[in-house]
Amino acid sequence: MNAGLLVSGAVAALFASALPAQHSPSGITDPPPDKIVIDVATVNGSGCPLGTAAVAVSEDNTAFTVTYSDYLAQVGGDSSPTASRKNCQLNLVVHVPHGFTYAVASADYRGYASLQAGASGTEKASYYFQGSPSTASRSHTFQGPYEDNWQATDETDWAQLVWAPCGVQRNFNINTELRVSAGASAPAATSYMTMDSTDGDISTIYHLAWKECPGS
Repeated sequence: MNAGLLVSGAVAALFASALPAQHSPSGITDPPPDKIVIDVATVNGSGCPLGTAAVAVSEDNTAFTVTYSDYLAQVGGDSSPTASRKNCQLNLVVHVPHGFTYAVASADYRGYASLQAGASGTEKASYYFQGSPSTASRSHTFQGPYEDNWQATDETDWAQLVWAPCGVQRNFNINTELRVSAGASAPAATSYMTMDSTDGDISTIYHLAWKECPGS
């Protein structure tokens, strides 16, 4: 995916430990009626080679999705030593209508895992604003034997949502990771974990909340 790709929609500030808002927004409101633009500044990582990640936004500005087509970590058999960990970092520029700010209320991650007995697979996601010294991270681990779709949700209570600063542009970064460990499984047996699913469902959904900024 080329830097500077434009899509319609909205993106988010997220989770405790992210950059604090410079002004406290007022009450929770409906999404703004105008379409939001996300500028995907960069897409980097072994889990999202050029052209294998796509961003799309819901028509009602309540969510955006990221879909991957080549995001797979594996160990065992003839797997490369570097194949056990894959990652993807999205650097997003969000253009929000004047008077509004946003947060991510939850994020749904999906994929498929084939884990031998004794092996394990972990999905991890980190979120931070450009210029913030703090990073918020969540992880979910699945133990073998496991042969099925998997799903994990990062969720934040409404009272703990962290909102984007009103009137200040901050790039928002999402760094995801898949890691598979052979553990006590047989060395010749292959275990793997993907950030997509066999039935073609969208892999990741970020659900948004909106507020009006003070004085808007």
